[in-house]
Amino acid sequence: MKKSLTVLAAAAALAMTASVAQAQGSKIRVATEGAYPPWNATNAAGKLEGFEIDLANELCKRLSAQCEIVAQDWDGIIPSLQAKKYDVIMAGMSVTDERKKVIDFAGPYASEPTSFAALKNSPLLKGSFAERVTLDQVDGDEQKSIDALKAALKGKTVGVQVSTIQANMLEKHFPDVSMKTYDKIDSAGLDLVAGRIDAVLADRSAAAALAQAEGGKDITLFGPGFTGGVLGVGVGAGVRKDDAQLKANLDKAIQAATADGTIGKLSTQWFGFDISIKK
Repeated sequence: MKKSLTVLAAAAALAMTASVAQAQGSKIRVATEGAYPPWNATNAAGKLEGFEIDLANELCKRLSAQCEIVAQDWDGIIPSLQAKKYDVIMAGMSVTDERKKVIDFAGPYASEPTSFAALKNSPLLKGSFAERVTLDQVDGDEQKSIDALKAALKGKTVGVQVSTIQANMLEKHFPDVSMKTYDKIDSAGLDLVAGRIDAVLADRSAAAALAQAEGGKDITLFGPGFTGGVLGVGVGAGVRKDDAQLKANLDKAIQAATADGTIGKLSTQWFGFDISIKK
């Protein structure tokens, strides 16, 4: 009996090891957009780079797995995950209740405010606003900023990337704004410079990156930095709902990389400030 238990225990341990190895695999395929700097981008040589590229490689290393990172257009990124073209999405994707209906998330691993951007000569820059607005618990001063922005933006056209939390924010909190959607945020920046739209709404770093792009020197941020509510709890790694072990492994690696300061260092390198998730 004792020998049988030992054999059973060894078999169980072997099965568990095999399960973890299968979940991690010798290779983890990671999809990113490659068009949302500094989260992820494609450089002049056609190579993917950015905070999430470095972080993906770091997480794979912690899981003793080879990392294969591929570019995928934003509007097909979740369907292609479900079709098993890759295993993980790391593409500046915020964790929201709506997305959690179809996929799971490891993390979140980072969070930053959402901001408006306009041209430096825009009348939109003349308003007085709070520095931050938390949409899930708006106080009096924050509501004043929202109301002032609603008045200033009424009848204006704001560009957002399609199927994003920023699009959700405009629909919910700024219903009088005309929203124009783009497949990539840099296309919205080009239209802003050309005067075809009045403002852009994006993650703070992505909005600021428009000012660094060619022809974008007159673009500047304005208004509060928005967090919470429809904007979710932060950016996470999207996985299929049936990949529970991979999710658990990534969660553990993200927690360790947060605790030892690795994510803070990587984000400071790419953003100029720490966007890791604080307890």
